[in-house]
Amino acid sequence: MKGCNEATTVDLTQWVGRGELCADRIDRRVAQALAATLDLDPDGLVEGAELPPLWHWVYFTPNARGSEIGTDGHPKRGGFLPPVNLPNRMWAGGRLSFEQPLRIGEAVTRISRIARCERKTGRNGELVFVTVEHTVSGERGVCLVEEQDIVYRQPAPKGAPVAGSVVEGRAEFRQSIHPDPVLLFRYSALTFNGHRIHYDQPYATGEEGYPGLVVQGPLAATLLLENFRARHPARRIRRFAFRAVGPLFDTADFDVCGQLTGLDTANLWTDCAGRLAMKAEVTFD
Repeated sequence: MKGCNEATTVDLTQWVGRGELCADRIDRRVAQALAATLDLDPDGLVEGAELPPLWHWVYFTPNARGSEIGTDGHPKRGGFLPPVNLPNRMWAGGRLSFEQPLRIGEAVTRISRIARCERKTGRNGELVFVTVEHTVSGERGVCLVEEQDIVYRQPAPKGAPVAGSVVEGRAEFRQSIHPDPVLLFRYSALTFNGHRIHYDQPYATGEEGYPGLVVQGPLAATLLLENFRARHPARRIRRFAFRAVGPLFDTADFDVCGQLTGLDTANLWTDCAGRLAMKAEVTFD
């Protein structure tokens, strides 16, 4: 319970408004590696081509030194994000507005700002939510604005049922995903995400209490949107919002599903044997 007590003493208000600037380049090789990871054709990803939406997540990757990494594989608490010492943390959702596409080969910047910090109480104790706003710009100006919701929490009790809700929508299109350890490892490598729950099975099950390796939230969101884009390739994505309501693991296949809800909107969700783990809404032209 040490982490819970330490989290309670952190003054979250002093982190609100804190900012950070990062620079990168939309490297063609990285984009092609992500395409290969997603089992997509990389041939069209040439200099000057549009980067698909959500693929910016493999850029602006962290560069913490080995001595700065905690036991969970993440950089040690503190720095840009508040030093919340609750043991489990996850990317719980986000909202994105796409102004214009990023292009392969261009120099890009990302301005980040902590927009909100909130302390709440859940079924298993204290929760801390941190919302980070990112503005990503290319050589032609702002390309996208994003809000990321990060949650810190205590681990679920051993043997507790896996979080999620019942799938209610009827899919108009779906694709089966086999989340094997190689897929999870390659995505973690591309995002330079050292969190051990995605590739270290003994740690994920023994230390954080999961039944298997955890599918990355941004990977699940990317698979959802790629399934939609495969069915509607002429549509330009304008907004995308997603929320994780439960985890996905390498122990079971799941489907990425979608249903049009209007002329320019659709609902997307994951279906793991009838359990809803992530849901999303997309707006398009």
